[in-house]
Amino acid sequence: MRKVIVSAFVSLDGVMQAPGGPQEDTAGGFRLGGWTFPYFDEALGGVMGEMFTRRFDLLLGRKTYDIFAAHWPHVGADDPIGKLFGDVTKHVATRNPDFRFDWRNSRSLGPDAVAEVKRLKAGDGPDLLTQGSSDFIQTLFANDLVDELTALTFPVVLGGGKRLFRDGAAAHAFTLTSHVVSGTGVMVGKYAKAGAVQIGSFQIDPPTEAEAERRKTQG
Repeated sequence: MRKVIVSAFVSLDGVMQAPGGPQEDTAGGFRLGGWTFPYFDEALGGVMGEMFTRRFDLLLGRKTYDIFAAHWPHVGADDPIGKLFGDVTKHVATRNPDFRFDWRNSRSLGPDAVAEVKRLKAGDGPDLLTQGSSDFIQTLFANDLVDELTALTFPVVLGGGKRLFRDGAAAHAFTLTSHVVSGTGVMVGKYAKAGAVQIGSFQIDPPTEAEAERRKTQG
C-alpha cells in the first residue's frame, strides 16, 4: 500500500503560498512571494535532498503542476532535482479533461481525483508526495487521505495568503517522528498519522455554579 505524504513550506501563521518567488502565485493580491529564500542554508538543503532519496511519485494540483512544468524542464540537464522530477510520474488533479501535458511522465487523476488517489494508495508503487498544491491538499485532508506530513516552518509571519490547513480537514492525531532545526531557524517536523484525536479535561467536575452559568450562554 502506498502512502500520501504532504510536504509543505509554511510560515508561522500557516501560510504556504508562493514560497519560491515573487511571481510564483500572486492570487488574492499576495505580494510576499519568495519568502523562503533568505532562510535556505546547507542544513535545509540536506533535509530537502533526503526527502527526495526515497522513491516517490509526485501528486500535484493543476496550478503547482503549471509552475513546475514552466521551471523544472528548463533548469538544465545537470540539475539533479530537475532530472528527478522529470523522471518520476506526476499525477495531476485537473478539471479540464482536454488538458495537454507537455512535461514527460505526466498524467491526469481523471474526473474523480479522490477515487483515483484511493486507487493509487491501494496499489503497489512508490509513495505519493505532494509539493505545494495548496488547494488540492485541502481535498486530501478533507477526505482523510494524508498518511504523513512534513512541515518546514519558517520564522516569518506573512499576514495572509493560502494556508496549509483551512476549515474542513478531517480531524486526526499525528505523531512527531523526527525533527530538525536549521541554522536559520527553520523547524522541520515529520509527522505520521496516529489515529483519532484524543480529548480530556482540566475543568472542575462537577462544574462550579459560575461555570454552569457560563455554559448556558455559549453560542
